[in-house]
Amino acid sequence: MRVRQRTVNPDARVVFPAARRELISACIFPIVNASPPSSRAVDRVTAGGLLVGAVFGLAGTLVASPTLQATLWAIDSIGLVLATTLLAIKCARAGADLAAGGFLVFAMGESVLFSGTAAGPSGSVPAFAAGAALWATALVMISAPRLLPAWLRALGIVAAVLFAVTAARLFAGEPLLPTSSPLPFFAYPFLVANLLGWAWTLCRTR
Repeated sequence: MRVRQRTVNPDARVVFPAARRELISACIFPIVNASPPSSRAVDRVTAGGLLVGAVFGLAGTLVASPTLQATLWAIDSIGLVLATTLLAIKCARAGADLAAGGFLVFAMGESVLFSGTAAGPSGSVPAFAAGAALWATALVMISAPRLLPAWLRALGIVAAVLFAVTAARLFAGEPLLPTSSPLPFFAYPFLVANLLGWAWTLCRTR
């Protein structure tokens, strides 16, 4: 019996790297367009987590009751840890490693913040200082690559600078609370804008 040898064309394994780079550059969530139903369901969960984080996080900065504030921020943290972890996985699978690392660092920072939520504004200051520093790092990692729209990247850099300044002041010993004004209070709208922008980008590419 004669066995036919199959010739493998080495070019067949090339995945058109230039086209792939363009696809990744076009959107931070490039694989959504061809997502199966199960993946689209994950995308909806991710967008929902971002929206929960944006709404409940901002609401927590505006309420006066410490108990209600802790509750709102706890819900906010759970939503953001869920969403940014899923985004890290999605970006890693797409080859956007720096953005994937940024979302992972963001989830870590949010987890650190979550650990101090029950302690109240004063008791959560050490956790907030560390979390703000990780937020700033994550926002730079996510916004630096040319993957997001330019306006969203700009908002990310502004938020990163504001939280970096906040973290530096806290580590220098200044008595700042998570709701102190002007910082970090006026940094939160820029963070919320980023969360909504990520959700919008994710839904737009579906």
